[in-house]
Amino acid sequence: MEDKIKRLTAILSAAPVVPVLTIDDHRVAVPLARALVAGGLTALEVTLRTAAGLDCVRAIADSVEGADAGAGTVMDARQYEAAAKAGASFVVSPGATAGLIAAARDSKVPYLPGVATAGEAMNLADEGYRLLKFFPAEPAGGIAYLKALAAPLPLMRFCPTGGSGAQNAAAYLALPNVVCVGGSWVAPGNLVAAADWAAITALSRAAMTLRA
Repeated sequence: MEDKIKRLTAILSAAPVVPVLTIDDHRVAVPLARALVAGGLTALEVTLRTAAGLDCVRAIADSVEGADAGAGTVMDARQYEAAAKAGASFVVSPGATAGLIAAARDSKVPYLPGVATAGEAMNLADEGYRLLKFFPAEPAGGIAYLKALAAPLPLMRFCPTGGSGAQNAAAYLALPNVVCVGGSWVAPGNLVAAADWAAITALSRAAMTLRA
């Protein structure tokens, strides 16, 4: 467990923002990932909300130097195993279940489980977790909620996702218990559809400046 925590910490600490990518066409995955990595964002969460999700994880893992391809919106042990086989560097879920925790325990691929309450975070702390996704960040209480968790849960660090964006990411990142922020604003759908990779690289570079 400690080795997986160290690897996940290194992945998430490499840049202040983890792009959350929902990709319909696997052919887009590699140029999109290269554009983001060129700007400095290396931990990429590819959601499994589309039929192309696993193929995108596989393509990025195989072809994009410097990228850590993560699988997001993983809902069960079967998807966890499939993500690991596809070459995922880490796995992310919106919440945590006993089945996912068991799958993570048996896998070499580190797990970033989602929480929205102090109780959920405490239960995962009992399982040995120190890094958690805070989701959905803004509806669940946002910056004020994470500030309130810092004192009673001093060992926990969070990746807030869901409502975070260019307008509030720096405020999240200023919190001592935030390791990074997850968001889709660095790869907006209109730029992806237009294959404007230069503009996405520019957004990636801008995101790299968000942490003071």
